[in-house]
Amino acid sequence: MNYMGFIIGFGLLLFAFAWQVSLDGIQRKITARIHKRFGPPWYQTFLDIFKAMSKEPISHGWIYDFGVMMALGGTMATLIFMPVAGIISFDNMDNFFVITYLLAIGSLGMAMSAVGSGNPWASIGVMRALTQMVGYELPFIITVMTIIFGFKTSSISTIAHLQQGGFLYWNMFRFPLGGIVAFVSLMGMLGKKPFDTPIAPAEIASGPLVEYGGKHLAMLILQHEFSTFIEVSLFVNLFLGGGPTIIAFLTKYFLVYTLTTMIATAVGRFKIDDLIKFYYKVPLAMAVVQALVVVFTGLGVTIWF
Repeated sequence: MNYMGFIIGFGLLLFAFAWQVSLDGIQRKITARIHKRFGPPWYQTFLDIFKAMSKEPISHGWIYDFGVMMALGGTMATLIFMPVAGIISFDNMDNFFVITYLLAIGSLGMAMSAVGSGNPWASIGVMRALTQMVGYELPFIITVMTIIFGFKTSSISTIAHLQQGGFLYWNMFRFPLGGIVAFVSLMGMLGKKPFDTPIAPAEIASGPLVEYGGKHLAMLILQHEFSTFIEVSLFVNLFLGGGPTIIAFLTKYFLVYTLTTMIATAVGRFKIDDLIKFYYKVPLAMAVVQALVVVFTGLGVTIWF
């Protein structure tokens, strides 16, 4: 048994918790300053998690309870396979398809638990989340499959390594249409405006989260932070060359996440039907064009600039 892999994976979970929860507090501060407010302290998210963890939750049945554990456990299991600055917990397991399938476990657990609460707002939020997932996943998958076809590998660490040599080697510049599609899809994955229709606090009272409190809420906050770490890290690895050092990786991560926050702060929310129409028009068309260019010309696979 590869005990070292489990040790590295556990260390990666602790690191992701400390980094992403701290960064979430910083983003709340950035949002407040853009809105000309002072905002909470950077460690406010830590306080929210620990305070919620200290309170007893209200249960709506075993499906409600099990779904929360499934959501958090599935997301944590996914995170340990994500390469970070060349650090890999288990060799040959940092595969895009492995991470994609495992990440779905967390989403399904969240959906199962929210629907089990019996609250109509939660059910509406889950339906919106699944509908939104259908919208952004198709153009994102086409874009990533284009990269996999070009480089003949689905290993995330290998794809990141093939982008070393300067920023012109990054897939964001090799496959510019695909890079734009991936960033727009990332906004949808993170649930940032204009793609925050599943939560929509002023419209459906935070949707799937409406019934949660206490330890259940704390676990779902953790699940969200771990999921955010996976999704932003995936974008950094696939399109920005990962990072030869942890400092380089975290710098790219910080810049990408901050950019999504600033955009979300300045725009409004899509309606769910407009959101799907948008993803199936602009990003999908750009993803298909990028795929055709790579398949028939090979541009981007080899350095041409």
